[in-house]
Amino acid sequence: MTYSATTPNSRLQPIIREIVWHKKYEVAQIQQEMSFASLQRQLTAAPTVRDFLTALQQSPYRPCIIAEVKKASLTHGLIKADFEPIAIAKAYERGGATCISVVTDKKFFQGGFDHLRAIRYRIPLPLLCKDFILDPCQIYLARAAGADAVLLIAAILSDRELQNFLRVIHYLGMNALIEVHSLAELDRVLKFDDIRLIGINNRSLEDFSIDISTTQELLTARRSQLQSLGILVVSECGLYTPADLSLVAEVGTHAVLMGESLVKEEDLELAMRSLLRLDSSTHDHLKKGVKGR
Repeated sequence: MTYSATTPNSRLQPIIREIVWHKKYEVAQIQQEMSFASLQRQLTAAPTVRDFLTALQQSPYRPCIIAEVKKASLTHGLIKADFEPIAIAKAYERGGATCISVVTDKKFFQGGFDHLRAIRYRIPLPLLCKDFILDPCQIYLARAAGADAVLLIAAILSDRELQNFLRVIHYLGMNALIEVHSLAELDRVLKFDDIRLIGINNRSLEDFSIDISTTQELLTARRSQLQSLGILVVSECGLYTPADLSLVAEVGTHAVLMGESLVKEEDLELAMRSLLRLDSSTHDHLKKGVKGR
């Protein structure tokens, strides 16, 4: 069960290194309190896995949106004081979200597996568990809470960890969204077996600068290879307008993951519809088309 994570890269922002160290402490606590057998028992009662990858593939929107349920961020602290995870997720669903991302880190983002679990039983869309995964026990807990996909951050994991975590995630019937920021990280990830989803983070974890041309640069360099391997690409962070979504779609992005820029909006459903350039009749028609497949 025990699997030690890589020592944080010294180039990463101090707060990222602090999160990784604290997450190691959390993992040690989980391992102390729960046996592998007890984690497996939790899995037997877990909700059925929903196909995160197929939902993205079959979405009528290009790019489609993975909308994030998130209370706080590292750069802006508390984003939404009146935070109601289920209400937020429902508004996303009504607005046309294809999937939902749930931030489960408690100390730094004020999230939790309880948010994931609550949304799972009220919302039919596939769910991504977004956390700093350093050990298989976190993957088991995510699945037990109802996750259908799990985020893996290449910058904080070794090659061996990434490959092993991928196997665990796929064994449990889920999908992995592997996050990269540079061409070197992308090339590193492309060497692994059974890669299905890659997320390009437009925010640097070294200085927190945001540049959506990161997605353009990486896809310009590796688009044909990604397409030949059948890998779907998700652009993350720094996306605010329909024009931003169109820009990343033109270079080959299949989906976007939107968190802080979306959750801070007053009317989440309207914000979603505006991003997708939808009116009510168009959205209803598209939803019926997907259900009819």
